Amino acid sequence: MALSHPRKKARAGNQTPAWIVTFADLATLLLTFFILLLSFAEMDVEKYRAMANSMAVAFGSGNVLAPGVGGSPVTLIESDTVSLPEPTEPDTREPEFIDERAEGTAPTKIPGGVIDLASRMIRELESEVASGALNVNYDQNRVVIRFSEEATFRSGEAEIKPGMIPIIERVVEVLSACSGDILVSGYTDDRPIASDRYRSNWDLSAARAVSVVHELVLNRKLPAERVMAAGRAETNPLVPNDSPANRALNRRVEIAIRNPECDDTAPITDLPVEILP
Repeated sequence: MALSHPRKKARAGNQTPAWIVTFADLATLLLTFFILLLSFAEMDVEKYRAMANSMAVAFGSGNVLAPGVGGSPVTLIESDTVSLPEPTEPDTREPEFIDERAEGTAPTKIPGGVIDLASRMIRELESEVASGALNVNYDQNRVVIRFSEEATFRSGEAEIKPGMIPIIERVVEVLSACSGDILVSGYTDDRPIASDRYRSNWDLSAARAVSVVHELVLNRKLPAERVMAAGRAETNPLVPNDSPANRALNRRVEIAIRNPECDDTAPITDLPVEILP
């Protein structure tokens, strides 16, 4: 009777089962797979929690989430009711735009030369402005002296009334101390003219502008190259031509001085005039 070798029996008793090796390989592959996924993905707390919960269910762990990671630990009792977190609702609020502009209208910046010339004209022609024979306005680029037809011309004529000549001479005195191009424009109302001398309102308005230009350059205090004349007829009315009073306002002559610069011989005063529209 042959006896079995005692060393072989001991080796058979200590041999590891074959399925353990397969399980260890599977666990290692799963761990490597999840580490690879984690390395390519952004860390999202909700997604991490869902993945941890699924791992807890698969491996039967009693405590997968560490305290402070988010949510309460998943236990075996809760494993049957574990679900993915509900998706958050998209933000449907309208985008909010912040208007950084200051409230109100920014003040209009008027150059010093415009303010200076307008101030001098008002000071020189104060009584005529008060009577309504003329007015002085200004904007960012120019000063405009506006003569009414009633004070300057007879109806249907282009000759300046004798009483207006001294006023124009005072205008020349002020303009001679200031630079800037001067445009004299004549305007009429919308009614056609009936005259043997003037073919239309264009002829009449141009003739009136030329008459004023002639007085501006007559005494040579204003260089002729600074001055231009233009007939505008019924264009650019101040008010609608729907009444005798409004038509009288539209019949006018304007002296516009663009980008003026004056010397410092006269002080600047506040302007009792309105800015041009």
